[in-house]
Amino acid sequence: MLAEELEARGWTQAEFAEILGRPAQVISEIMSGRKEITRDSAAQIAAALGTSAQLWLNHQDIYHLWKQGQDAGTRKQLDDVRLRARLNELAPLSVLRKRGLITGATPQEQAAELCRLLEIDDIEQQPQLPMAARRSNVDERPTPTQDTWLACVRLQARQRQVANFSLDRLRDLAGNLSRMLRDPAAFETLPALLAEVGVVLVHVEAFPSSKIDGASFLLDGVPVIGLSGRGHRMDKVLFTLLHEIAHIVLDHIADGLIIDEGDNHHLDREKDADRLAREWALPAPLPAAPERIGQNWLTAVANSFGVHPIVVVGRLQNDGKLNWRSLLAKDAPTVTGFLRLW
Repeated sequence: MLAEELEARGWTQAEFAEILGRPAQVISEIMSGRKEITRDSAAQIAAALGTSAQLWLNHQDIYHLWKQGQDAGTRKQLDDVRLRARLNELAPLSVLRKRGLITGATPQEQAAELCRLLEIDDIEQQPQLPMAARRSNVDERPTPTQDTWLACVRLQARQRQVANFSLDRLRDLAGNLSRMLRDPAAFETLPALLAEVGVVLVHVEAFPSSKIDGASFLLDGVPVIGLSGRGHRMDKVLFTLLHEIAHIVLDHIADGLIIDEGDNHHLDREKDADRLAREWALPAPLPAAPERIGQNWLTAVANSFGVHPIVVVGRLQNDGKLNWRSLLAKDAPTVTGFLRLW
């Protein structure tokens, strides 16, 4: 470009150097590509040729980037950057590496592992969830983080063996779970109990910002429930499990995977699943509560239902009859440790 400008004016390099007040060698090196155009030289060239300094800086950048592209090492470095960016678009890679689900040392090794986890052939593909995913609260497809959480659930589910599915036995089990799980330690037995009625139950700890409480879907015709344990508290995890079982019993998963996130279950199928889960958690209405609910009343009611007192506390809190900061919920049992044993 500079040579064409000089030729159009009939100037030699030496004459141009004299115009700029620069040594002739500097102009020669600029025109041969051995020396970069700086802001100062760009301003001088622009002043001499009646152009803008930005024009010559832009030409210098274009040439520099082109030259970089000719270097095999630089191309490999940039390809790795693009691949790492794509990996992080698809999944929360740092979380997967922290949990040991991705162990590859290079971006290429990590891409191969992520493809296997997401069950895709190529890193440019979008993950295909089991049938059409539906989020409980919004009419949107799952986020990449949710896709990855579900892929982890699916990976575990493929490794589990269960009996033939029985809707009647599942319904009976759901109706008795609150009593069977009166002792928080009994949560450890849940996968085996669900397997006996033909349902795969797995736990994948919630990913940061995934907001998933649970999910239910069919995998090769077998009902699968995934729990994140996000609520931690015994009664919250129990209700999420009952809610997912309700989706199966009500045949909500026949035409798609359902992701449950948060507490705003306002869609009809979510209301139906909530209603059934409430009936299973406490099959009869609570007795009239005294004006001041105490531990003795709470324990007596829990014993009459054969459930842990925190289940009654949770019902009272959800019904607005007990403050969420009530001391009756202090030291509420958590079941996260038992879920991790699954």
